[in-house]
Amino acid sequence: MKVIPSAILALSLALSSYAFYLPGAAPRNYAQGEQVELFVNALTPMISGKDDAKLKSLINYDYYNPKFHFCEPNGGPVKQSESLGGILFGDRIFSSPFDIKMLESNQTCQTLCKANVDGESAKFINDRIREDYALNWLIDGLPAAEMKIDLRTGEMFFDIGFNLGNDDEPFEEMPALNNHYEIVLRYHEYAPGDYRIVGVLVWPYSIGGDQEGAATCGTENISPLVLSETQSQTVRYTYRVTWNASSTPWATRWDNYLKIADPRIHWFSLVNSIVIVVFLLIMVSMILYRSVSRDISRYNASDMSEDVQEDWGWKLVHGEVFRQPSYPLLLSIMSGNGAQLCSMVGVTLVFALLGFLSPSNRGSLATVMMVCFSFFGCIGGYVSSRVYSSLGGSNKRKNAFITATGLPTIVFMVVFLLNFFLLIANSSGAVPFGTLLVIALLWFGISAPLSAVGSYYGTKHGAVHHPVRVNPIPRQIPPSPKYLRPWSAALLSGILPFGAAFVELYFVMSSLFASKAYYAFGFVALTAGVMGITVATVSILFTYFMLCAEEYRWHWRSFLIGGGNAFWVLAYGLFYWASRLSLDSFSSVALYMGYLLLLALLDFLVTGTIGFLASYWAVRKLYSSIRID
Repeated sequence: MKVIPSAILALSLALSSYAFYLPGAAPRNYAQGEQVELFVNALTPMISGKDDAKLKSLINYDYYNPKFHFCEPNGGPVKQSESLGGILFGDRIFSSPFDIKMLESNQTCQTLCKANVDGESAKFINDRIREDYALNWLIDGLPAAEMKIDLRTGEMFFDIGFNLGNDDEPFEEMPALNNHYEIVLRYHEYAPGDYRIVGVLVWPYSIGGDQEGAATCGTENISPLVLSETQSQTVRYTYRVTWNASSTPWATRWDNYLKIADPRIHWFSLVNSIVIVVFLLIMVSMILYRSVSRDISRYNASDMSEDVQEDWGWKLVHGEVFRQPSYPLLLSIMSGNGAQLCSMVGVTLVFALLGFLSPSNRGSLATVMMVCFSFFGCIGGYVSSRVYSSLGGSNKRKNAFITATGLPTIVFMVVFLLNFFLLIANSSGAVPFGTLLVIALLWFGISAPLSAVGSYYGTKHGAVHHPVRVNPIPRQIPPSPKYLRPWSAALLSGILPFGAAFVELYFVMSSLFASKAYYAFGFVALTAGVMGITVATVSILFTYFMLCAEEYRWHWRSFLIGGGNAFWVLAYGLFYWASRLSLDSFSSVALYMGYLLLLALLDFLVTGTIGFLASYWAVRKLYSSIRID
């Protein structure tokens, strides 16, 4: 929901970011025999490795949901503290009963516990296996993963999470539950006697047969464990731990997890986007240099004949171009909120490029975004008040109040409604009431007062000076060409910015909805910069065409033109749903559509603000270059 110097600099910063870690993510040294804690996180749906696989749910479940019957530690699981961003993204971390000690391999089969699974719980578990749910564990801040090979490049990478069960077994047409875990821990010897964990791999197996006798943990020629949905049965959970020495240093241990899928796709998209921007800049420069400069020279010439001196084109509307648009209050509020979001995205990307948003600090990205949005309320209030004054608005208190509370209220209401669906589905992703209060405190206790301060200084600075006066009587507007009408212009103009960003949009959406790790902030930052330049140039170009067609109502239209890519983002979200998702429950559908609409709304505000402010700057420059009698 995120907008840069050279590509080489940005990408080098992104690649070097693995060596930087915030406090709380410092390396931990273990002595031989020291206890290594294994923490469990929420179960999340994933896209299986099949060619035609689709994501089947968006509901997360608590690991210790009673229907799963997983083994609990003595005295009950202990909840671990989490960041604000981690809670919002569904992290629910608890202790576990696994007994793991540094460099002590359990070559014998270890029984975790035996659980009695009734028929109703078995049906619940089987449904989750069919929906390709994954278990998520954490050891020393590293997520447990399965080792996989990229078939296109032949490179090895770690796929975060591992399957709850297997739905590919051909017998009995029932899924098999994985009840045995082969845990392989990679370690690096930092100093004599000091060891660091640099990799966590898990291979799950389904071992059926007698669940009451002695555990053997044999993984060859075994029958799977199929849960009966008509009667209770015993399930034995077992595990085995193996330690492997690794040359991977602690600072780069995330490299295998954060593999960028086929970087050539990103480079192709980036180069394509840069070509689009260069083409647009050349086009706009040619228009401004040849057409506008020629027009200005003709308008300012003092020795022209009367028939040539007659106004035409964009000069003909010089007395209307700064006329107050309809609904100036709403336009100024949206511009202020868009400027606030722009600042939030820009600063967050800078932090990410510098490596401060370490993946070891779970939820740090969302936390920084929330904090930045709250503290940048002053920017939103300042921009909104100055735009409102420039548009001739008079109710400045109303403007300041709605700018401070409008967008947070809308977002909070949508999140609260989506949270209601999560509660109905008994999902662990439901945000606790206390967290909602913290968010409300951030928005209404910090952002709103800072927005009021920004509005005060914006009002104090007053309106932006306009180079020409507004005529007392508005002139008649001739019919506009079809491509310059508001909605057609918005859709046409939105194609280029969307085309510059749609490849990265796919990976961002996969990260948001399909639990895929994505850390290519260098590509994201460059794509955001290219997209911002594209939006600005397209908006200026269309605004010039409108003024030449004697259409002086450019304010709202420039905002729509700038935000036109949001409609394509919404359309792409529906295409992503059809091609990559197979949502059966109403709660999953409501969640996806709710988050998609929020994403499109925030994108519309950011890019619409860029388009409007760029057009405002260009119009002022244009009309300050001519003499008006």
